[in-house]
Amino acid sequence: MVARKTDDRQRPPAETLYFEELEALRRTDKAPKPPGWRLSLRAVETFILGGDGRPAKIVCARSLIERAMVTLATSRALLLIGEPGTAKSLLSELLAAAICGESTLTIQGGAALTEDQIKYGWNYALLVSEGPTPRALVPAPLHRAMSGGKIARFEEITRCPAEVQDGLLSILSDRVMAIPELGDEAMVFAAEGFNLIATANTRDRGVNDMSAALKRRFNFETVFPIRDADEEMALVKREAEKLLLRSGVPAPPEDDVLEVLVSCFRELRSGVDGSGVAIERLTSAMSTAEAVSVAHAIGVRGHFLRGDRGRPEDIVECLAGAAAKDNPEDLAKLRRYLEQRAGARKGDAWRALHAARHLLTV
Repeated sequence: MVARKTDDRQRPPAETLYFEELEALRRTDKAPKPPGWRLSLRAVETFILGGDGRPAKIVCARSLIERAMVTLATSRALLLIGEPGTAKSLLSELLAAAICGESTLTIQGGAALTEDQIKYGWNYALLVSEGPTPRALVPAPLHRAMSGGKIARFEEITRCPAEVQDGLLSILSDRVMAIPELGDEAMVFAAEGFNLIATANTRDRGVNDMSAALKRRFNFETVFPIRDADEEMALVKREAEKLLLRSGVPAPPEDDVLEVLVSCFRELRSGVDGSGVAIERLTSAMSTAEAVSVAHAIGVRGHFLRGDRGRPEDIVECLAGAAAKDNPEDLAKLRRYLEQRAGARKGDAWRALHAARHLLTV
């Protein structure tokens, strides 16, 4: 089923983008549902991984989806970990949209995050005039998720301060949030369906490590990069086409250009070239998400600058920003890859890529 375009937002949430599909699944879903869930586990799996004529919305192991759903159905919090760009956030969004119909109760982890930004704050005009009253309270995502029986999403949880992380302990164990400003009896009890999905990048380990007590309240699931080259190619083409349509570009780059792009990303990410020979691996993630962004940029460059669908030399122009994030040596490694590996490959697109290596400055 094709997702509808409902508004002019650049990136509508999943429950809006796939509204008709979710409603159709809900109407026909006869399987048993956990308390507070809008869909059964079977229907959630079909929504995410496809089936019955519906396309898959993410490429990952079916067993990962099954374990994630069972975790959430047992009221245990879920932590998705992995390299940057492995679609952890997308998976958490799809799970929340299918299970509770709302994926926007999101907390973005960061060094400046405070406890009131995840639990509740105050309308200070009302607080001054009335004091701490329910009317003056401003619910934050965790409060709204608990009271409404929804799933809250906590992005990059290991990037927020330890005291903010520790504020989750009693909520995840006792399923209750105290509001001491409203008196000793002021409590928010979690409604059926409430749970928490958090994400963390493996490259952020050590920023603000989770305590052992908090780790015990989560089930950890690792999201790996896409292993199959054909699946990654299909995903990059599909997602780039969506982005390009929103940018006013009618068609994605040619398949031979995308194949070279995806091959570059896979080889520089894994440290092994197409013939199985070890090469220098970049410190940058070189994720599938980055490959989609580069494919989007290639299409935009070709359409708006020259009136074509993008060329292999555009890959060189766009790769630098994806490869050299915080390590200048990565740019030198990329230059050596283009000089030594691209020139040995067969095909017009590879030859054009090699011929354009001078466009990469080091």
